[in-house]
Amino acid sequence: MSAKTKTDSSESQEELIANPIYDHVFKYLMEDNKVARKLISTIINEEVIELSFAPQEYVQKLDDKVLDKSWSVYRLDFIARIHTNEGLKIVMIEVQKISLNTDIMRFRRYLGSQYRNYENSYIDSEKTTHAMPIYCIFFLGDGLDVKGIPVITVNPYAADMTTGKELKDLRNEFIETLHHRSWIVQVPELKGRRRNEMEILLSIFDQANRMNDHHILNLKEEHFPEEYRPVIRRLQQAAVSKEIREAMLVEDDILEHFRIAERKNQVKLEEKDKIISEKDTVIAEKDTVIAEKEAVIARERAEKEALIAKLAALENTK
Repeated sequence: MSAKTKTDSSESQEELIANPIYDHVFKYLMEDNKVARKLISTIINEEVIELSFAPQEYVQKLDDKVLDKSWSVYRLDFIARIHTNEGLKIVMIEVQKISLNTDIMRFRRYLGSQYRNYENSYIDSEKTTHAMPIYCIFFLGDGLDVKGIPVITVNPYAADMTTGKELKDLRNEFIETLHHRSWIVQVPELKGRRRNEMEILLSIFDQANRMNDHHILNLKEEHFPEEYRPVIRRLQQAAVSKEIREAMLVEDDILEHFRIAERKNQVKLEEKDKIISEKDTVIAEKDTVIAEKEAVIARERAEKEALIAKLAALENTK
């Protein structure tokens, strides 16, 4: 299959690329250091000068035996030297990609492992050991149902507790290493969004460009500046790789397994909720009957007491 087509000399050239929503394609993309630096730099809006896989790099193997739900989260860890307004900084960058919705605890567990890992530190020129700040980038295949926002950034800030004034210029190692920054890419919200360079680059994930074969996306060459060509070429290479195409088929099978399991779990939850609702209805009906009986007993007791009092009054008049 050709990764490039051209319908007419007067028309823009089309690019056929592998769909990076698939883990094997995403991994292949990020293994190219230049491409990975460009993608991460564009998202965090800070220049990544050096980038390397962290020693504790986590790459989930894909094969027919992998059916554990933890597979649905794909994670890569990097150590990066970045250029910021305050100068050079060494940070840990954790990239997590998920095709299906999952529980938050899994993300917390992965992130917690980074905070616990003593290797996530560096020694400066004065032989002082520093913990690395952590940057988290999430690619969510299903999104958060926050409409119209392709990328959400979370940047904790410090403030004066008494006055509420934000301390924008405060740069402190204690604060930066105990509170992390995050970027959340909502893949469904990328559809048609090309408002800035970041959204243009991230359009490689836009699932609206899928062809009948969902493993392949069809892009327009004219939509991408020259600096993004290495990203496009890398995905073109993946599109013609027999190994990667076969791996995507395996991912389809595994994801379908998860979808079926989730549908079954949903049915079970709905049945459970229905049983609980029916029990609650029965209990409510019983409570109503009991309340009505207690009301009748109370009314009869009041009538009886009133009759006794009336008889007692008649006896006193004799």
